[in-house]
Amino acid sequence: MTKEKIYFASDFHLGSPNLEESHKREKKIVQWLAEIEKDAKAIYLVGDIFDFWFEYNKVVPKGFVRLLGKIASITDNGTPVHIFVGNHDLWMRDYLETEIGVSIHHGTIIIQEGDKKILIGHGDGLGDGDYLYKILKKIFTSKICQWIFSRLHPNFAFTLAHTWSKSSRKSGDEAKFSSKENEILFGYCQEQQKINPVDYYVFGHRHLTLDVEVDNKATYINLGEWISQKNYGVLEKGKIKLETYK
Repeated sequence: MTKEKIYFASDFHLGSPNLEESHKREKKIVQWLAEIEKDAKAIYLVGDIFDFWFEYNKVVPKGFVRLLGKIASITDNGTPVHIFVGNHDLWMRDYLETEIGVSIHHGTIIIQEGDKKILIGHGDGLGDGDYLYKILKKIFTSKICQWIFSRLHPNFAFTLAHTWSKSSRKSGDEAKFSSKENEILFGYCQEQQKINPVDYYVFGHRHLTLDVEVDNKATYINLGEWISQKNYGVLEKGKIKLETYK
């Protein structure tokens, strides 16, 4: 079988809200990956795969073995898997690259598939507005902040981080949509089209499934989430479609 499809998914938030619910979600994700690997040319996991992630030199977060094992088997069989850091798992380093063979991306990238140019990224911190988060992101991604955090014992550090993650999600603006004109990422797409036009913008972060025309050339796709909806995107024959895994 010729592998011709490109798959996109985001916002698994594994580890949240508790071990039992996370395991149920993880098993569904692994089941989905087992089905799509048969015809997947590449798989893009577009951020917030984990509700929290931090890599000490000798310690990584406990759990997620089903997902990591499945991804390792996919990359071992020659299918590239790309993981983008999100606002919940922005402290990824090189562990997943060396251990399971994925490519880690810390910002947006542009890929060319056939005659389609696609910009991919998690979506956090892009566009105008959300300035408080942009300041916090600069602080959190600084080497000194990561060094200070790494001095904390993992038991305390991970508890603190999960508490912050939970409060952040409750107070955030995910899953609220009034109009495309008020959508920060839509505005970002419009501005990017003036600079470097593409055919598709693919983001996560917003926990919404969106398929919005930017202009007569480009479309803004938001992938939704897997906490309740199990949404993903698939590029086939030059068109990205949004699907829900049943």
